[in-house]
Amino acid sequence: MRIKAFAVRNLKELLRDPLTLFFGVGFPMVLLLLMNLIQRSIPVHIFALETLAPGIALFGLTFLALFSGLLLARDRTSAFLARLTASPMTAADFLLGYLLPLLPLAVGQSALCLGGAVALGLPPSWNLLAVTASLIPSALLFIALGLLCGVLFSDRQVGGMCGAILTNVTAWLAGIWFDLSLISGPFRTVAYLLPFVHGADGAKAALAGDWAALPGHLLWVSLWAAGLMGLALWLFRRRLVER
Repeated sequence: MRIKAFAVRNLKELLRDPLTLFFGVGFPMVLLLLMNLIQRSIPVHIFALETLAPGIALFGLTFLALFSGLLLARDRTSAFLARLTASPMTAADFLLGYLLPLLPLAVGQSALCLGGAVALGLPPSWNLLAVTASLIPSALLFIALGLLCGVLFSDRQVGGMCGAILTNVTAWLAGIWFDLSLISGPFRTVAYLLPFVHGADGAKAALAGDWAALPGHLLWVSLWAAGLMGLALWLFRRRLVER
């Protein structure tokens, strides 16, 4: 019950900020529409909806890191979290309270992005449900990144780390704007060691019905998400002890 009450409070905080709805839902749709218009005006098949839509859906999830990080950082640097440390809530309770409100937002955001792609000409299929499900580990990954930054940094620093830096890193290293298979060398090696391209490739595999390739991508993203969440939990627990 205490986790539920805390999660409801955090959900209200998220919905109270109109920028949350714009960047979390509206901005990926704007990007999808813009890239689709560019594709229609050039003869080369670069931004096909079959590869663009899953990539944009993944890119939209990067804003979950910003939301979770800012929420935690603001609570941590204010008297609010200090007062709550006197309650029976544990470190895991706190992080679950920040995580749970963001999961429905992630699912809804992915569904709206894919629905927008269908409206632009992507053939509808049951595989779209698999794409939405395949993006859940990526959502957990970005939430974990945000919580980790929220534990370590102030709200201003979180805005820079999870805003400009993370979104750009994800866009380039996930192969959203171009196919990473066309690149060799250290850039490609580093990209495939990180989880972002696996999240995008997993979503693309789900849309194409390539079920053999899907588990490997999801496993890599899930391992990164679990590791980052565990690190955030350990650091947050230490902060509670320090208080």
